[in-house]
Amino acid sequence: QVQLVESGGGLVQTGGSLRLSCAASESIFRFAVMGWFRQAPGKQRELVARFTSGGGTNYADSVKGRFTISRDNAKNTVYLQMNSLKPEDTAVYYCNADFRQVAKIYWGQGTQVTVSS
Repeated sequence: QVQLVESGGGLVQTGGSLRLSCAASESIFRFAVMGWFRQAPGKQRELVARFTSGGGTNYADSVKGRFTISRDNAKNTVYLQMNSLKPEDTAVYYCNADFRQVAKIYWGQGTQVTVSS
């Protein structure tokens, strides 16, 4: 059972920055597409950023140029650097591991990000 543990959320003012971390319980990056999603109150969970199976990255239009996804294979950790934060970025952020070849998806417990105006 893969476990994903997010950290790094918090309260920040508009224009501020946060870095989220997602630590996986084992080495899975060769087998899973890793990504970050978020869910704001009353809204559906949405993709924020993820690695593609070809090694590239995808970003939601709303975060392009402000957020950066990265990973440290040696630490089994994926990061989400969030800059120029806006109140509309307020949400619970979830780490996601998508094992497409076996049709399994794992989620972390989520970390709250709150951006004050």
